[in-house]
Amino acid sequence: MKAYRTVLGWVEQEITEGRLHIGERLPPERSIAQRLNVSRTSVREAIRVLEAMGMARSGVGSGPDAGTLITADPSTPFTSAMRLHFATSHLPAGDIVQTRLLLEAWAVEHIDAASPFLDSARVLLVAMDDPALEAERFLELDAEFHVALAQAAGNVLISTMMGSLRDAIGQYTLDMISNLSDWGATAARLRSEHHAILGAVLTGNPSEASRLVTAHIEGYYREAGFPSRVG
Repeated sequence: MKAYRTVLGWVEQEITEGRLHIGERLPPERSIAQRLNVSRTSVREAIRVLEAMGMARSGVGSGPDAGTLITADPSTPFTSAMRLHFATSHLPAGDIVQTRLLLEAWAVEHIDAASPFLDSARVLLVAMDDPALEAERFLELDAEFHVALAQAAGNVLISTMMGSLRDAIGQYTLDMISNLSDWGATAARLRSEHHAILGAVLTGNPSEASRLVTAHIEGYYREAGFPSRVG
C-alpha cells in the first residue's frame, strides 16, 4: 500500500470513530508522519487528495487559519453521486433496497459485542420509544439506528455505504409516509422490531438478527409502497 493511502485510511477512521470532526483541524504534518511511520511528503500527498475530494482545506502560515481543516465527511462525494443517480432514475429503487438488505444482513451477523456503537443504538431506541415523536424525527432516528448497527460491525466501507444510502433516499422515505394508512400503528411495529433486532444482537444470535432485520426492511418498504423487487 502506498504510504499516502495509509494516511487517508487513518483520517477516515478518525472521523468514523468520532475522534475527528468536521470543522476541526488535522494534527500537524510532523505529528501524523510520526504516528503512522510515514514521510511528511506522504502526509502532504494525502492532504492534496483530501482537498481534491472536497473533504479538506489547507491554510498557510502560523496563525489561527493555519493547518488543514476537515470540511466534509469521507462519504460526502459518494452520497452526492448516489443522490444524483437516484434523482435521475439511473439508480433503481429496487437496487437500493436489495443493497441495503445485503449490507444490513451481513452487518448484524458480524457485530462486535464490545463496539461503542451498540450503546448509540440503545440510546436511539430509547428516543424512538417516545409515542409523541413526530414521524419525520422518528425516521431520522430510525436511519441513525440502522447506521449504528452497521458501524458496530467494524467495516468502514459498509458503514459508509449505509450512511450514503440513508442520505440519498432520506426525503423519498419521508414522502412515503403518505402511503401509510396508520402511521401510529406502523411506528409501534417498527419500535418492536428494532428492539427484537438489537435483542438478538446482544444475546449473541447473529442468524436471528439477520432474519429479523431482513423481514423488518422488506416489511416496511412493502407497506409503504416503495418500488422494489423484494418480497
